[in-house]
Amino acid sequence: MTAELTHDAFLCGKLHLWQPKHGYRAATDAVLLAAACPAKAGQSVLDLGCGVGAASLCLASRVAGLAQTGLELQEDYAALARQNATENGVALNVVVGDLTAMPAALRVGFDHVIANPPWYPRAGSPSPILGRDMALRAELPLADWVAAASKRLEPGGWLTMIFGTDGLPEVLSALAPRLGSAVVLPLAAREGRPALRVILRARKGGRAAFRLLAPLVTHQGAAHDGDRESYTARANAVLREGADLSAEFG
Repeated sequence: MTAELTHDAFLCGKLHLWQPKHGYRAATDAVLLAAACPAKAGQSVLDLGCGVGAASLCLASRVAGLAQTGLELQEDYAALARQNATENGVALNVVVGDLTAMPAALRVGFDHVIANPPWYPRAGSPSPILGRDMALRAELPLADWVAAASKRLEPGGWLTMIFGTDGLPEVLSALAPRLGSAVVLPLAAREGRPALRVILRARKGGRAAFRLLAPLVTHQGAAHDGDRESYTARANAVLREGADLSAEFG
């Protein structure tokens, strides 16, 4: 990659990742996605649209002994994901390809699929930076992401996704008939604010009733009050210390 890069700390410096300075940059969504995945040692995980590998590497920092694979459309980002995995001592197999035409190497079953789909509307103004635009603007319907995940999951396997709240009806509709036992955790920036993002977990072959959980509030106070993070204690444990979200999902 010829673009200027930055070397950024995640999880209070447990991880350091190379990212384009002006392209798509992983942030809190990747950390939250990793925290919500219920993977256990010895299981396999497929990260759809893995970018520079942030979610996969955050997950690996919490759960040892995973067999992790990433699928990434953009070669430049895939190369950075491989470099980041190597430098952080994580085994991550990164495959370049399109989730709507799944590479043959990934036509196998996984215990978990995680995904952080693009969330800018398709009709919105494109970013002048091609890599950022491709990573953030929703060219594929969320239903396509769900369909790709469901085909890759083993029976009983879990899909974990983070996306904008406005996409929830589409995702819930797309779960049937293969995925069920859906649980949704809304993410609110502050107490009393609407949840603009959600994390969803669903299980292949699951039959449990749908559950909508109480929101995870990420920041203290009613409004931004200075140049500081002001995370709530729970958000700080997840975003800075690498804690999981199992307590929220039950």
